[in-house]
Amino acid sequence: MKILKVKCLAPTRLDNYLMQQYPALNPGRLNKALRENKIKLNGKKQPLSTRVMAGDEIKLFILDEVLDADRRVDGPAWKNARGPAQVIYDCPQILVVNKPAGLAVDGPEDDTLLNRALLYLNQQGEYKENDLYTPALCHRLDTGTSGLVIVAKTPEAEELFLAAIKNREVKKTYLCVTFGRPMPPDATLGGYLLKDADRGIVKIVEDKQPGAKDVETRYETIAVSGRLALLKVQLITGRTHQIRVQFASRKHPLAGDGKYGSRVKGSIALQSCGLQFLHPETGKPMAFTLPLPEGAFWKPFEE
Repeated sequence: MKILKVKCLAPTRLDNYLMQQYPALNPGRLNKALRENKIKLNGKKQPLSTRVMAGDEIKLFILDEVLDADRRVDGPAWKNARGPAQVIYDCPQILVVNKPAGLAVDGPEDDTLLNRALLYLNQQGEYKENDLYTPALCHRLDTGTSGLVIVAKTPEAEELFLAAIKNREVKKTYLCVTFGRPMPPDATLGGYLLKDADRGIVKIVEDKQPGAKDVETRYETIAVSGRLALLKVQLITGRTHQIRVQFASRKHPLAGDGKYGSRVKGSIALQSCGLQFLHPETGKPMAFTLPLPEGAFWKPFEE
């Protein structure tokens, strides 16, 4: 909760005063906050058109990350990430981090997984703005997918992991929830993946076509609950939207995946839950796993 003591020379509308103090609070956010009783003027809910005067007290029950969303600091984008990455493993060569659903791995926004990783490394004293090498993602996840991602801290580690992933030496395991129960319960899916750039999607075709790439996905059914099935999936190939489109093409879209046919939209029920690889320095086998994520689609499968 934020408490503001109004300091203004002349009476000012409540909404205008709040937008002056917090530029991120646009009219839409203010109206939503008022409906949810998150704005109190002198202890009471008041219309946003109410005039405030010096000495009035405003209480805001709004998250700091919302209030400060537009308050950038000077410098590179990673300084404006909302917080450091959640680090599962850290050594001199790599990080293994847990990406939340809804966060882009990289891109033009300040708050990306890579920028959170850079902020973490800066806080650890391992990275600063003008370093010759900038730590890099070794692979990607869709914005709607949560789970494990490898970040290289050295150019040697980056080169090694890019080659290992290309040669399928990094084992990636996923959990997903589908609508309907895939049959058979355990199988290997094949086919070819073709990008539809105009629609921003991919599709599965049975026969090889110009531009189509082969795809292979193994899955096993772990549990079922009503119309939902919990699957463990292993990627043999790693193509754009591969898991999402392969199950959607068989009339079993991932829960929440409106882009590929789920009638119930929301956070996509897809998690990168496991990684296995050889350590780039020691050659020691490494394995990382995550517990089942939280969320409505996952809840039926909680033990």
